[in-house]
Amino acid sequence: MTTWQLIASGFATVLTPVGLMLQVVGVAVGIVFGALPGLSATMAIALFLPVTYSMTPGNAMTLLMALFVGAISGGLISAILLRIPGTPSSVATTFDGHPMVKKGQAAKALGVGIVFSFLGTIFSTILLMFIAPEIARVAIAFGPAEFFSVAIFSLTMIATLSSGNMVKGIIAGIIGFMFSTVGTDTIEGTQRFTFGLTNLKGGFDMLGVMVGLFAVGEIIAAAETAHHKDKQELTVPNMRGIKGFGFTIKEFIGQGWNALRSALIGFGIGVLPGIGGGTSNMLAYTVAKNYDKNPEEFGTGRIDGLVAPEAANNATIGGALVPLLTLGIPGDTTTAMLLGALTLHGLTPGPLLFQNQADVVYGIFAAMLICSFIMLAMEFYGLRVFVQMLAIPKYILLPCIFVLCALGAYQLKNNISQVIACLLFGLVGYGFKKFSIPSTPFILGFILGPLAEVNYRRGMMAHGGSFASFLASPICIVFLFVALLVVVVTATKPLRLKRRASK
Repeated sequence: MTTWQLIASGFATVLTPVGLMLQVVGVAVGIVFGALPGLSATMAIALFLPVTYSMTPGNAMTLLMALFVGAISGGLISAILLRIPGTPSSVATTFDGHPMVKKGQAAKALGVGIVFSFLGTIFSTILLMFIAPEIARVAIAFGPAEFFSVAIFSLTMIATLSSGNMVKGIIAGIIGFMFSTVGTDTIEGTQRFTFGLTNLKGGFDMLGVMVGLFAVGEIIAAAETAHHKDKQELTVPNMRGIKGFGFTIKEFIGQGWNALRSALIGFGIGVLPGIGGGTSNMLAYTVAKNYDKNPEEFGTGRIDGLVAPEAANNATIGGALVPLLTLGIPGDTTTAMLLGALTLHGLTPGPLLFQNQADVVYGIFAAMLICSFIMLAMEFYGLRVFVQMLAIPKYILLPCIFVLCALGAYQLKNNISQVIACLLFGLVGYGFKKFSIPSTPFILGFILGPLAEVNYRRGMMAHGGSFASFLASPICIVFLFVALLVVVVTATKPLRLKRRASK
């Protein structure tokens, strides 16, 4: 069968009354899980996995993909309105999304986020359909040296994101890496910095860290003024003058290159196992900031700073499915759950899956496309409902969010220690805010530090402790050179600006 025939059979698999119902329910539930701090796409799939036991493989994967698409997109709602990322993939969305809300442009910010989330998913799904096997061949060539160089390159974003105060940014990145080393060493199996506490053997969960740093930290900071009933930081914008998604065709066209570049970054990061949307959204934001004529305006409510992370994190969905379906390699915890679902229904991911179960594979692709349109419609008609969240007084809203954060942290491992960890990182986030220390370098250090460490050690062990093996890889050399170039350019930027000013 040709590719087009396989695509047609995929749509025939999911375009049934039961399939459409599962997609609508899955997207709706996914949006809720993405929007509520402490919940995630992984948790949604984990909770609904037992529900799929009695379903056919096609219907089961349709429901799970609907949850995946809805949850990743739903994270923008709380990220924009409350400056609390619903998922790790929405961290960078808060940087310019929430400042737009403070300007009274909540509906516009939500509209921009929704549309470019939709476009990111569509773009990555189309790429996934046609070039998944070819991209998988490139990804399989990545070994410890290549992953180490990618992690080092991504870590150089700390310098870029800390251009206002590089010392504080580097300190935050180091602190993030320090916290990531707590737990059991993945190479030798020994315990590090657990201080004899059993609950620290597994380390700190990434979602708990995100929720604590951004949600609880923001709640503590906002609680300082929340008792003033007559003083509301945010006002509900007038929706009568809002047409469509709240932005013009000219603004939409003007973001074309930014959206395409960010979607390509998101898809590429998704293909590489172990990195995921938590990195792609911040990397896309950083690239957009670096290529802009007025980078100092980022963080003040620029559409560019909202388009980049939303196009990237949704494009990561399609990218993450490339190694999962073609090689059986999950890129993150969410795709690991999907791998378990495939195995549960008797499907073995790999090249033969495209031959033996092509209807299911292309059914997954079709479900992603249809779910994207369902997500767009649901979030469009919910736009006015979401904005009304701003009318809820903070002294009512903050305690409710705090309870949801605690419940979400507890459900990570059904252990009260996760709630304590969430509170700990809430205090860290509050301290960062008080001392004007950027939180983003902390997150980059926490996510990418272990990736760099583990692959460095694996590469050194595989080649007798010689670093020369890293320089034998062309891919590794390219990434390390670009990383060095980024550091040099960022470090010398103040000098260049000073010279321009003197001239």
